[in-house]
Order: sequence, then structure tokens, then C-alpha cells
Amino acid sequence: MLKSKYRHFFELVLQGFFGILPIVIVAMIAFWLYDKVDIVVNGALSLVGFQPEKNHFLWFSLVLFLLVVMLYFVGHLMETRLASFTERVFAKIPGYSTIKDIIGIFNSSKEGENKVLVVAIRGFASQGYNIGLMYSQTESIIRDHYTVTLSQTPIPNGGYMFEVHKDNIFVIEEASFDHNLQYLLSMGVKSIKDVVGVESREIDAFTSLHTWLEQNNQTKKSLHQQAKYDG
Repeated sequence: MLKSKYRHFFELVLQGFFGILPIVIVAMIAFWLYDKVDIVVNGALSLVGFQPEKNHFLWFSLVLFLLVVMLYFVGHLMETRLASFTERVFAKIPGYSTIKDIIGIFNSSKEGENKVLVVAIRGFASQGYNIGLMYSQTESIIRDHYTVTLSQTPIPNGGYMFEVHKDNIFVIEEASFDHNLQYLLSMGVKSIKDVVGVESREIDAFTSLHTWLEQNNQTKKSLHQQAKYDG
């Protein structure tokens, strides 16, 4: 009994660790970047006789502004071929791809095959549906099946993965990853419709995954053709 309690305790500790890991990594990188910009700004201002310790607000504002400008150019760089080359180099570092994917979950701007979808899934109870997530829209090793995740509550970083046929998956297009997180943390006190702020409707009114994939593929083809035309 004592061993079981210790095992459960350490399992919760590990869940908590991996739950905050992406946030800690992002915070560490942000503080590291801030320190580097701070050193440059401090040195430059000292050369012109400016004393940062006497003008904290102006000094902080300037450092923050330069940090945002730098991140903007880095974000712009991520769309170039140089970024693709750099990505391939870093991908050879053990653990880099895993950390990148974990952090990517929290990026609400993702689209296409990298977008996190909130879905209604048929088949996990004798009747009704479950609310789950699709972190990727890549087909499973089983044809016409896709990986869906049912998260635990109130600890949303735990859960179970299933391979589900696309005909049994319906996309809740109004809901985002953040909405699903609020839903889980409420432990059912708030329904997903309350969190999103929409009215209830029949299941047939939702977009099936099959239809969503077709629409997404058509959109990508149109954008590709438009890019070729513009080029």
C-alpha cells in the first residue's frame, strides 16, 4: 500500500514536471534573450552618457522595444529557406524535435496539418460523444483513421490516445485549444458550449473530419496555385 502511494506521488510529480516544461523553456529563452538585449542596450547608452539606473522606465521600454523588433525579424526569417536549413540542422540534436512539438501545441496560430482541433468523437460510450483534441491531422498507420486524445480533468496534461475512423470525428470549429483547457479545468461545471459561447445544435450541423480535410486540402491547393501565379 505504501509503495503504491509513493508510486502515485511520483507519477503526479512527473505529470506536473512535463506539464510546466514547455512554459519553463519558453520563459528561460525569453529571459535569456532579454538579458542579451539588455547588455547591448546598456553598453550603447553608456557610450552616449545615458545612465540606465536613473531612468529605469525608459531603459526598460527601449530594451523591450528592441526585443520585440528582433523577434519580429526572427519570425520573418522563419518563413525563408535559411530557416528550413537551420531547422534541419537542429533536428539532428536529440530531443529537439520533441521539445519543439510540445511547445508548438501552445501556438494558437498554427494552421493546416499542424493546427490543434477540438473535436467531438463518437464511440467511447454506449451513447453520446466525447470532447477531445487532434494535435495533428496526419492519417494513422490504419487507413482512414486519425489519432485523437482524450484529456484527463482537472490535470489536462494527462490522457489517452485512440485511433478513430474519420467518420466518427466531428470538428468543433469555434473551439480552440485554450477553450478546451478551460473546459477541462472546470471539471464539467462549464460545458464546452458555455466556454466557447455558442448554442447547442445537432451533431449533423458540425463539420465532419472527412469534410474538413477536403476543404483544407482544397484551400492549400488554391493558395499554392495563387503563389505560383503571383510568382
